[in-house]
Amino acid sequence: MVNITNSTLRKDAEKIYTAALREAMPEEAVRRALREMRPVEELVLVAIGKAAWRMAKAACDELGERIACGAVITKYGHSEGPIANLSIYEAGHPILDEKGLEAAKAALELTKRESEGRAVLFLVSGGGSALFESLLPGVTLEYMRGLNGRLLACGADIQEINTIRKLFSAVKGGRFARHCAPSKIYQIVLSDVLGDDLGSIASGPAAPNPARAEDIRHINDKYSLGIDDKVIEGQKPVETPNVTTVMAANVRILCETAARRAEELGYNAYIIDDAVDGDVEELAERIYGASKLAGAQDSPYRRPCALIFGGEPTVRLKGKGLGGRNQELALIMAKYLAGVEGMVFVSCGSDGTDGPTEAAGGMTDGSTWDLISKRGADPAALLADNDSNRALEIGDSLIVTGPTGTNVNDLMLLLVDR
Repeated sequence: MVNITNSTLRKDAEKIYTAALREAMPEEAVRRALREMRPVEELVLVAIGKAAWRMAKAACDELGERIACGAVITKYGHSEGPIANLSIYEAGHPILDEKGLEAAKAALELTKRESEGRAVLFLVSGGGSALFESLLPGVTLEYMRGLNGRLLACGADIQEINTIRKLFSAVKGGRFARHCAPSKIYQIVLSDVLGDDLGSIASGPAAPNPARAEDIRHINDKYSLGIDDKVIEGQKPVETPNVTTVMAANVRILCETAARRAEELGYNAYIIDDAVDGDVEELAERIYGASKLAGAQDSPYRRPCALIFGGEPTVRLKGKGLGGRNQELALIMAKYLAGVEGMVFVSCGSDGTDGPTEAAGGMTDGSTWDLISKRGADPAALLADNDSNRALEIGDSLIVTGPTGTNVNDLMLLLVDR
């Protein structure tokens, strides 16, 4: 058999992650979901999150005059101009602001119960928790800002944060669906949450909320939030029977698209895990361990192969360098692959941004570590300083896509030749 050159592997890797990102774009995801849902009613559109503008534009292009009116609520700088007869709002993210409250008020007015004969097309993407908010009577913006600040500072995870946010919201935890009832809601979701828990994505405005007081009380006590127990006890479960949901894009779809494209290019594709989290150093060990199995006797992975992972790992910050989790992982893999022929590794964020950099991630192989050294830098020292962006730039190994307008976690890919 003829070995695939690293140059060919790199070109194939780029084709694979490009195809996966294209399939996860809001436009394609919305079109697929609408073909599946086939709504027949006149529609009021509400789009929330960082991908709201692109989702709304795709829906209007697809449905035209079927959309009677609507509101698009997205992050500052994420609107790309007017869309038909929709009202476009930009608001604060990740911190709620007055503009967000005003935008939600407008959306609630458009979808109030008197809108009989119409259904609601609800387009949801990451960032919706901060961007779409209507506070319960007596709850102030200042209080919520302070509470959010304490939640972010205390180390609470996103599920815990959203559970607490729902306590004080008139739209989160299924309350937006209840507000729209009896009107039907067609909900299209781009998931940025591992496991696709609808209650966690944008804090679940159109998702059921079990509202278990003991769970809420546990979070309150765990982080000493000081929430009055009467508020906790006053929470009641919310059901959402008027909602039909399509999960239009998530990390699983990202991985499946990568696998299909890899198969088209002649690789045996294996999705090993589409819900990875935890430290990138541990993940790198796992990926490298899988690579050593490729082609071995009794191995589940037949060469040439594409080993695919998806999710959202984390980085332990030990230095002061510039980078992100995908670049850090790519640099660690460069260390493992140093001197190894016939393997190329890719890690990239689906949103096109990795940490506070303009790169989406990195692509490394057996020559990367040595190339960085030959150009006068110490890759080990750069890695120790979390300076993966500089290291990969020196090694011609950065992936730069620009902001993609979507966010369905990260794609990790290891190509192994024959």
